[in-house]
Amino acid sequence: MCRLLFATVRGDSGVRLTAVLRVREFRGLWLAELLSVGGDQLARVAVAVLVYRETASATWTTLSYAMTFLPTLLGSVLLASLADRFRRRELIVAIDLCRGLVAACMAVPGLPLPVLGVLIALLSFAGGPFKAAQLSLMYQVLGENYVRGLAIRTISTQLAQLVGFAAGGAVLTVVSPYVVLGLNAATFLIAAALVGRTVTSRPVVAGDERDGTGAVGRMIWRDPRLRGLIALAWMVGLFVVPEGLAAPYTAELAAGVVAVGLLMAADPLGSMVGAWVSGRMTEYARQRMLVPFAVLAGVPLVLCVLQPGVPVSVLLFGISGAASTAYLIETQAAFVKGIPEHCQGTAVGLGSAGVQASQGVAIALGGVVADAVSPSTAIALAGLAGAAFAVLVGVSWLRARQG
Repeated sequence: MCRLLFATVRGDSGVRLTAVLRVREFRGLWLAELLSVGGDQLARVAVAVLVYRETASATWTTLSYAMTFLPTLLGSVLLASLADRFRRRELIVAIDLCRGLVAACMAVPGLPLPVLGVLIALLSFAGGPFKAAQLSLMYQVLGENYVRGLAIRTISTQLAQLVGFAAGGAVLTVVSPYVVLGLNAATFLIAAALVGRTVTSRPVVAGDERDGTGAVGRMIWRDPRLRGLIALAWMVGLFVVPEGLAAPYTAELAAGVVAVGLLMAADPLGSMVGAWVSGRMTEYARQRMLVPFAVLAGVPLVLCVLQPGVPVSVLLFGISGAASTAYLIETQAAFVKGIPEHCQGTAVGLGSAGVQASQGVAIALGGVVADAVSPSTAIALAGLAGAAFAVLVGVSWLRARQG
């Protein structure tokens, strides 16, 4: 075990984590996504401020925020197969141009809120096929360096989200929400131009099994290795429960409002550490540590039942976030490698949809359990369930892989 963890320091064959940034095509994809993510975070803050200003309703404000996430799940299920039927670079550019147009319409002052809600849903819906095309194209670009690409992508997008949320409030004190929405539209257009200029067009890979989402789903279910990997990826929702219960858990600890922000920031900060660790490990070490990292993601959360106070809780949340990201990156990479190239986009879309759904369902159930018992108990039960599930599925996956 110590030898495996030492691999996180020395890296894989001396190759630096940032080596993938020297690949021009990946650099274009990475910068384009970074632009879009930063713009999206600013836009989410702007939409929340705009809706609350118009309605003075917390319900409508939170619903508008949820609409920036939920339709992506539907888009992943229904349209992920587009990433296997069309050239992926061209699909990414087309989707970004469409998203830029929709975001520009959102920036029109005085737009009725129901129309704004529809536009938000369309923007989120397009994110499903976009992610399927982007992640499968990134595998074509990087090949064996795919894990490093995922690590860099995770670190940068988490950082962009933190900066975007932090900067959103400051920006809105200077300009109107409509100006921010206009800036978001510009980020999509710039991202489309960047991908079109830096990424090489690749032909569609022919295959006999391109029968849509149902056929790909059956293929995954019949392969115990792929089935185990996707189950491990989907259970990550259990480790997001603490983020959703940060506010009630803080109240249980009798801490102030500042503690809510610290606890919510602990998971993304831990995720950046976990991504760095995963990117520095050798492939052998990553495979051997996949299941232990999955189990470790749940163990710190079990200790929250003791209500250890804000500083220790921040540390526990951070360790869980680091371990869950480290195992999730290797799970995603192994899953994509095990999928035939002609249906990778559809498979990635299904996997992404499941991850998003698991997070929503787990947070909702966590809230119900927290109301029935206590927030600290709900977080501990989520960690315990995650660790136990990781052991059961992990052992099954290891046996299937060895077989």
